[in-house]
Amino acid sequence: MKRWTTGEVSKQRNISIRTLRYYDGIDLLTPSFKDDNGKRYYSEEDLFTLEKIIILKSLSLPLEDIRTILDKLSYKQILISHYNYLQEQQAALQTSISKTASLINMIDLEETLSWERVSELVKNSEESSKKWIDYFQEDEKAFLQKAIPNLSHNDDSTQQYMTLLRQIEWCIKHDIKPESDQGAEIAAKLIELTDASFEGDTELMDKFWEVRKLPAEETGLYPVSEEVLEFVERGIAFVSERQKETEV
Repeated sequence: MKRWTTGEVSKQRNISIRTLRYYDGIDLLTPSFKDDNGKRYYSEEDLFTLEKIIILKSLSLPLEDIRTILDKLSYKQILISHYNYLQEQQAALQTSISKTASLINMIDLEETLSWERVSELVKNSEESSKKWIDYFQEDEKAFLQKAIPNLSHNDDSTQQYMTLLRQIEWCIKHDIKPESDQGAEIAAKLIELTDASFEGDTELMDKFWEVRKLPAEETGLYPVSEEVLEFVERGIAFVSERQKETEV
């Protein structure tokens, strides 16, 4: 039968000899075997008990509580508890990552970002981020959640939309009209990107655009100014009309 010394267990599990001796001293984990010279050895069962202790400690349980439940839970039950705990941690971490990504993208979109603005946007995102989806049918929702840009993501499509939005805001600031060559170029890129995102479904695209124009506090979408929305509509109308003339 295989047995392990305190030093071997310490090295294999990266746990200090001092900790192992402490567990022994408080009768939490005592090596099962002792040779004629008094040297102690851990059995395989002892090592499984140690694994249970390590997992329960990772759940932030105090040693007294661990002692109470150690013999009442199987190794599999403890692993399941640990799995559920890690799932919760992963969900919390992903939420934190999404919020941080949103703030990074907000900073990229806005030249100045006050604390009041950050607080408003984060609160709006937390409380209302799903409201816009209620305007659509069930068969449209899953598609739209993947198709439309999301500030909490750093995918290529979202970055392209952000770039176009910054360009539109720059044009507005410098009094460049959507019917200009520069405005038309932006509109053409926006049409191309939108067609790709919505996979050519113009009816759903138009439906979403109408929702996009509603107040941000009602939809939970990132707030876009009326000037930007007007620029987009005029630019797209101008490019579409020019394309019709070319076709004729």
